[in-house]
Amino acid sequence: MTDHLDHLPEAPHWRGVNHLALVTPDMDATVRFYAGVLGMRVVATTMAGPMRHYFFETSPQNTVAFFEIPGAETFDKGAGSPPPRPIPIQLDHISFNLPDEAALEMLRKRLLAAGSEVTEVVDHDFIRSVYFTDPNGIALEASYWVTDGTGREADATDPQLFSDPDPVPALAELRAGQLTDAPRTRLV
Repeated sequence: MTDHLDHLPEAPHWRGVNHLALVTPDMDATVRFYAGVLGMRVVATTMAGPMRHYFFETSPQNTVAFFEIPGAETFDKGAGSPPPRPIPIQLDHISFNLPDEAALEMLRKRLLAAGSEVTEVVDHDFIRSVYFTDPNGIALEASYWVTDGTGREADATDPQLFSDPDPVPALAELRAGQLTDAPRTRLV
């Protein structure tokens, strides 16, 4: 534990949650629900290794994002109720939003000064990030938007923001102007 925090570099000026990274077994159904039913715009798509990673705007510079893991169990529990056993994976990580590269570097130095492990800056084209964990083992990321896809019209032809080489069918429907259907959901 760090006994004295007064030696740490200045704390960053946080700007909300850059993205909350969740897991889905079906990205097409996820796009149809979040974009079609909830009305959240798809502002970026990418591939994270073999996984699709799609971002849905909740407010300027704040998104909910999903990794597609085919075969992943869904999280079938009501809010505030006990989870099923074993607990299926639903959360991948939380990414807090920062204003710029300088703030990202400042945070990295602060984490290192506090004795926390942290990655080098990772360039994802439209965002840059560092990765670390909290004391509970929760995977955390801090990011800033290099090219901000939020707060403006989405341009699905922009290869920096839409880089999934094989996008789900729902994305093609959104590009054409309208989704044809959406999944139904239920309370548990």
